[in-house]
Amino acid sequence: MPTYLQVEKLSRSYGEKILFRDISFVINRQQKVALIAKNGTGKTTLLNIIAGIEPADGGTVAVFNDISIQYLKQEPELNEMNTVFGEVYSTSNEILKAILDYEHVIIGENKQEIQYVMERMDALNAWEYETRIKQILTKLKLPEFDQSIKELSGGQKKRIALAKILISEPDFLILDEPTNHLDVDMIEWLEEYLSLPKITLLMVTHDRYFLDRVCNEIIELDNNNLYRYRGNYSYFLEKQEERIENFNKETEKARNLLRTEREWMRRMPKARTTKSKSRIESYFEIKDKAEQKLQEHKITINIANPRIGKKILELHDVSFRWDQQPILDGFTFTFKRNEKIGIVGNNGSGKSTFLDIIAGSLKPSKGRVETGGTIQFGYYRQQGIAFDEQTKVIDVVKEIADVVKMGNGETVSAGAFLNYFMFPYPSHHQPVYKLSGGEKRRLYLVTILMRAPNFLILDEPTNDLDILTLNVLEEYLVSFQGCILVVTHDRYFLDKIVDHLFLFEGEGKVKDFPGNYTRYREYVDKVRQQEKLKARTVAVKNEVQKIIDPARMSFKKKKELEQIEKAINEMEIEKSRIEEELHSGLLSLQELNQRSERFAKLLTEIEEKSERWFELAEKR
Repeated sequence: MPTYLQVEKLSRSYGEKILFRDISFVINRQQKVALIAKNGTGKTTLLNIIAGIEPADGGTVAVFNDISIQYLKQEPELNEMNTVFGEVYSTSNEILKAILDYEHVIIGENKQEIQYVMERMDALNAWEYETRIKQILTKLKLPEFDQSIKELSGGQKKRIALAKILISEPDFLILDEPTNHLDVDMIEWLEEYLSLPKITLLMVTHDRYFLDRVCNEIIELDNNNLYRYRGNYSYFLEKQEERIENFNKETEKARNLLRTEREWMRRMPKARTTKSKSRIESYFEIKDKAEQKLQEHKITINIANPRIGKKILELHDVSFRWDQQPILDGFTFTFKRNEKIGIVGNNGSGKSTFLDIIAGSLKPSKGRVETGGTIQFGYYRQQGIAFDEQTKVIDVVKEIADVVKMGNGETVSAGAFLNYFMFPYPSHHQPVYKLSGGEKRRLYLVTILMRAPNFLILDEPTNDLDILTLNVLEEYLVSFQGCILVVTHDRYFLDKIVDHLFLFEGEGKVKDFPGNYTRYREYVDKVRQQEKLKARTVAVKNEVQKIIDPARMSFKKKKELEQIEKAINEMEIEKSRIEEELHSGLLSLQELNQRSERFAKLLTEIEEKSERWFELAEKR
């Protein structure tokens, strides 16, 4: 495969902080590479250097074969004066310009101009290209084309930037957190798109399912060095553990040898032979190796949570509307102890609004929300909080408390608590503006958890957090002795944390699904397959009825035909009943499995009966 990118001995520091030193790697055509590292260790900086936005302290970045590169930044820069339409099509690509002209002319309905632009579209063979563009725009659910960029939310801008990059079809994609602000349907579509063989990419993402399904190589930045793994995320976890284990074994061996060599150094005679000088040099090499440390930062979150009473939270016939748009329509639910619920739905379906109603910052249009007297909410909002950028990190947490009570009854200082969250002591007196975006999100998480809530409301908590922080946060949430309500598009996170889901289906409809996200997708896929098979069965039945002429059949065949039709009718009735039960959202997990198995069996039996119809038709 031809080489697209070569990074050679690249180094970058900020003051005394070394991000990476003398790292090298190559990316060839059709490789899909993920970059993994802890927040604040230089992931975005490395992408910026490769894209030519930031300088390196040393080393080179070489791009080969005159390839085109497009870079999706975490915070994309768009022309605020443009409309959505103008921004998406703003390019020097001749085909895209032709499509833009065609779209403008169609709106104006000028017949003479229409003829000209259509001929130009034909000459450039742009029709298929236009179809692909419209698929991308549809899948990413962009806002109205005539809407101004400056009126859009951050999430909408990110989707426009992503659409713009995909439409341009560059040779090499650089993506920084591409799944942020996408709903699950968009993420799953993007997975398929980026998995196409023609795509070459380097990306940073915290979405582990996305990473696992798209990437075939991983590079890890750790302790200023780079490690490469030729496999997906599952392979990376296995090999990373082996690397750490081997490193620790080698370090321990060096420490044992150092004890022996140190004793020899003490007893060494003053007369230094060539042999003794060599051993002295070897001693210092062993000493350096023995003193190496692998920075395995592990967060141990063990915070004392206040007692939670019998009454937690009750919603009675709650309704809410935004400008006549129903968000909730007669929703009733009673929360139980230690209940962990995930919320799934398309962007704009009302998930964040629902959380605001739960937290009491929004009042329902109808119905009531009753909160138990012992409930203390911890609300991690999607937009975070606006820190004073000049405030020191330690002062941010000291404004909440000087000490934090832990689950074992002991207390720790605010500084020690920060250290649990991978904020080393030297960083405590840095101003907030020196933190990376992910580090600011982690600091925000610290300010939520140190208040010791017993009901956590989490709105997109996985955005911008590194995978290490996510893993530890998940372990904490699994053992959390309280209630959790979480909105996230991170399917891995949902699978690990929640017991059941609220499905926001639009128009105020919310269904309760028993199970995690993977269970839900399996159910959705099964229903879709069943609907396809049902349509096929109906088509077969109609075709057979056209073919078969009962008047020309023998008595025996007529009788069999009648029995087949009767059996299919009975099975169709049973199938319809099971379909209603499956869609009701009222079944337990065990009942859901039983009904699904029976449904699949019915479909097989109906298909077998339909095949017999064809046999009768052929023998008539």
